[in-house]
Amino acid sequence: TEMRMTKIAVEMLRDLDKDTVNFMPNYDGSLQEPLVLPSRIPNLLVNGSYGIAVGMATNIPPHNLGEVIDGLCMMIDDPNITIDQLMTTIKGPDFPTGGLIQGRKGIEKAYHTGRGGITLRAKTFIEEMSHGKNRIVVTEIPYQVNKARVIENIADLSRQKVLDGITALRDESDRKGMRIVIELRSDVNPQIMLNNLFKHTQLQTTFGTIMLALVDGHPRVLNLKQMLYYYLKHQEEVVTRRSRFELDKAQAKAHILEGLLIALDHIDAVIKTIRESRTDDIAKEALIKSFGLTEKQSIAILDMRLRRLTGLEREKIEADYKELQDRINYLIDLL
Repeated sequence: TEMRMTKIAVEMLRDLDKDTVNFMPNYDGSLQEPLVLPSRIPNLLVNGSYGIAVGMATNIPPHNLGEVIDGLCMMIDDPNITIDQLMTTIKGPDFPTGGLIQGRKGIEKAYHTGRGGITLRAKTFIEEMSHGKNRIVVTEIPYQVNKARVIENIADLSRQKVLDGITALRDESDRKGMRIVIELRSDVNPQIMLNNLFKHTQLQTTFGTIMLALVDGHPRVLNLKQMLYYYLKHQEEVVTRRSRFELDKAQAKAHILEGLLIALDHIDAVIKTIRESRTDDIAKEALIKSFGLTEKQSIAILDMRLRRLTGLEREKIEADYKELQDRINYLIDLL
């Protein structure tokens, strides 16, 4: 099976190879898989989530990436920020199919308690036609509503006279966008028909928000502030573990470079010691004893190519060592 990930999806996996999260065996023990992803983007809120289990369900609406990031920055600056203050930036869900959210009560309840019904309506407008007729044009539909089923449902209700007065129903959608056209008889009030469409079809729906997520392995219903808090807490752990990993790698590399610089400072004596040794192990022990090197440093010297004895190579090693020291100092300060 193959898949192509979007650029932002790669941010979910970034630094996975730097000991940022714990791993566990997969279902048959043949592989190791991450318990969670590093997720450098707040995916749970941005992408939303839906799932059911025994006795519980989650239904988190998607949100605008920029708004969520701004909200996280506000929370970093002021950990005591209120949900109402956060809502000045994160104004509500951002549904990819568009539509309109009716009122703010549902959003406010969902953000304060973790549960709430958000009423969504299709985006529509009324067009005048010839001979006093009108038509209703739908350009956006509520989230998770299937366009074909909506059209089929309107047609069925028209045949049953529940929606009386529809003379034509067409899907004129193209690559430019959605356009569902509902033509009406001349004696039909278009506003009344529109209200009936909202009442009887999925042109108006309710998104039942349940912001349930696993916190340390336990399911909890979270309000908006708690969702942001636990994401920041996760990122703090990711950055800390990544920094420790990078620090260990940098210190290990700097340790090797220190050994190479010692060897270059005493190159004639090092070459003489190696030439007088009958085996690799004897040479290694002699280097350790003569120059105060560690085992890893002496192995690196024995593996060193002759071209590294040139003046330019020495300058490169010194520059690499200085750069590593700067990085090590930064990581220590960060941690």
